[in-house]
Amino acid sequence: MGNTTAVGLCNTDDMNVVHAMFRHLLGRAVPLVREVRPGDRDRAAIVVAHVREIAHGLHDHHSTEDTLLWDDLAARAPACALDVGLMRSQHATVADQFAALEDPLTRLERTASAAARDDATEALDRVRVTLGEHLGAEEEQILPWVRTTFTQEEWDVLGKVGRSKIAKERMFVQLGHMMAPMSDDEARAWTRANLPLPARLMYLLVGRRQYLAEVRTLYPEGVPAWGTLTPWRGSPVTTSPASRRGWRRRRSVVG
Repeated sequence: MGNTTAVGLCNTDDMNVVHAMFRHLLGRAVPLVREVRPGDRDRAAIVVAHVREIAHGLHDHHSTEDTLLWDDLAARAPACALDVGLMRSQHATVADQFAALEDPLTRLERTASAAARDDATEALDRVRVTLGEHLGAEEEQILPWVRTTFTQEEWDVLGKVGRSKIAKERMFVQLGHMMAPMSDDEARAWTRANLPLPARLMYLLVGRRQYLAEVRTLYPEGVPAWGTLTPWRGSPVTTSPASRRGWRRRRSVVG
């Protein structure tokens, strides 16, 4: 995730970080659902709760853009009106697909049946594909306009509003999810550039344990090995204790 921000009034790299997180989360959520064993309602409940949290986070992310970005951008850069219209349409499609996902998720949570699992997997994969198209279009067609029409102060408001929607007890877990797609060097550079020293120390002392606990719950047999999952192609997940150890080293680079 290199820094590719064009020269302009504001830096939008933070949006790329958020998009990478959602790509990563959804890319891994599909096989999590697919691998629920029929009859294992305890496991189904864990996976369904994780998927619902992703859905809630995406809803909050999109609602922030719907409220604070599209109207101002279209007014300041009328030439991008069609692109803004596409963003609104894609947001609506993602919302509809998540709404359609709720029925199989509820059935999976209640019954852990193979049929509910397969229906939920198929519905979630549709969201994954649609969202991948949307995020790519936003990065290519919208962010260049933002960089030349918004000041940094104006742009930062979106981030502040987005962060305000995250429950305090989930902040450190969210931070871990944001760093998960990064390399060691990227995570180290990103935290030093974006987090004050007290926040970095709190993550090392408290937050990292919270995130590790979350990941152990999601991947009790071991974290998928880095590089074995291509989020937007549905490739299989491999797990092993060795990959978990590598993941733990990678997540210790904050500082």
